[in-house]
Amino acid sequence: MNEEIFPIVNENGKTIGSATRSECHSGSFLLHPVVHLHIFNERDELYLQKRSINKDVQPGKWDTSVGGHINLNETVLEALQREVFEELNISSFKPLFAFRYVFQSNIEKELINSFITYYSDSIDPNPIEISEGRFWSIKEITENIGRDVFTPNFELEFQKLLEIMEL
Repeated sequence: MNEEIFPIVNENGKTIGSATRSECHSGSFLLHPVVHLHIFNERDELYLQKRSINKDVQPGKWDTSVGGHINLNETVLEALQREVFEELNISSFKPLFAFRYVFQSNIEKELINSFITYYSDSIDPNPIEISEGRFWSIKEITENIGRDVFTPNFELEFQKLLEIMEL
């Protein structure tokens, strides 16, 4: 089985090496880049996905609309387009860069490139990638923060979204 190869980056996103997925998720804390997309509808509700129970990180938790690793020799925008299509079958959207930050869990360290888009068409999540997905009101998300409903990095990103979008 061919294992995914991720770039290892510095905090500015410059590639300085490479490692396998398992190396990056083994507690090595090799900084590897990911993309996140936050999809809002016309009512300023935020689409969240419930991570598959089979995921190796944060299974069964609600998370960003789309999230995925950047592969070696792939640009941030190429990875974003690929992940959005793989997870939600969306091929046409206009991403707006929101922010970049380093997030460290107990097994990995990621450089997260976070984007926002508004999207009003239907969303058809891939059942292999996502167990379910739906739009949440800002109030509904706020009421569930800290209750082990969401991934820790989503909770952190949500606070950043509130600041920059004035929701």
